[in-house]
Amino acid sequence: MMFATMRDGSADGRLVIVSTDHARFVPGPTSTLQQLLEQWDEHRVAIDAASRDLAAGNGEVLDVEHLLAPLPRAWQWLDGSAFPSHGALMQRAFRMPPIETDLPLMYQGMSHQFFGPYEDVPFPTEADGIDFEGEFGIITDAVPMGISAADALAHIRLVVQINDWSLRTLAPMEMKTGFGWIQAKPACSVAPIAVTPETLGAAWQDGRVCVPLEVTWNGEAFGRPDGREMAFGFHDLIAHAARSRSLPAGTIIGSGTVSNEDHGAVGSTCVAERRGIETIEHGAPRTSFLHFGDRVRMEARGADGEPLFGALDQRVVQG
Repeated sequence: MMFATMRDGSADGRLVIVSTDHARFVPGPTSTLQQLLEQWDEHRVAIDAASRDLAAGNGEVLDVEHLLAPLPRAWQWLDGSAFPSHGALMQRAFRMPPIETDLPLMYQGMSHQFFGPYEDVPFPTEADGIDFEGEFGIITDAVPMGISAADALAHIRLVVQINDWSLRTLAPMEMKTGFGWIQAKPACSVAPIAVTPETLGAAWQDGRVCVPLEVTWNGEAFGRPDGREMAFGFHDLIAHAARSRSLPAGTIIGSGTVSNEDHGAVGSTCVAERRGIETIEHGAPRTSFLHFGDRVRMEARGADGEPLFGALDQRVVQG
């Protein structure tokens, strides 16, 4: 099953259920996706009926330009860093000491706003080092404190695709304080379609999204690393986050920058990683961060080219 949120003038939009080809929709059983996440089991029969209706060719024509982020605002956004190749490369390039822990890395970011898939994204100044970060993510129902990773899999209701915008000039200064990011991590963007894990089929394995995430920058191919190389699956990230607290329905958890060991062949999903590679190979970075007017597009498709989350296609502008 696939879900989206249609623009209707309200802060949370209107929930719709979408056909697997993203061509048609029917109204959701609740007004918003947040309500559905809080009442999922109560509406399961209605969801299944709507999916059968779409499979039979019914529903209205979907205009993806009218879609917001699936959750335009959420109770909680937690971002991991679950691809070890990214961390290792950045540590080597910028001579940073390794982080001595066997636990997943995670921070809590802003969650009161997520940009929709085709919105311009405003930033104060190019001097902040504007960067994109391609990620996969999941959305949970209510998760009890102390849950095991094995049990956490059942709490993953939806899978999403994310651009975790970052301001690289500000990040090192905030990291030195030891208190985490505020200015360096503005609002993220989320692709238009949220997909149930079972709908992903073979693309969903061991709590991981096992397809390439294709990124283009101003129309030029930038990278297509695969999500299968996560060191921790999303169920592990949930268990880590819920060790000492419960998680509300509507919690979004990100994978961190999708990165593969074979970065020379598959490229990257963020400029910082490419600059790190250039630093290792040439002694200094050669690629600049983003400029106003630049366009970034991200999309993941299934093995047969079928659409999954839809595309993120956005322009960077001065706010």
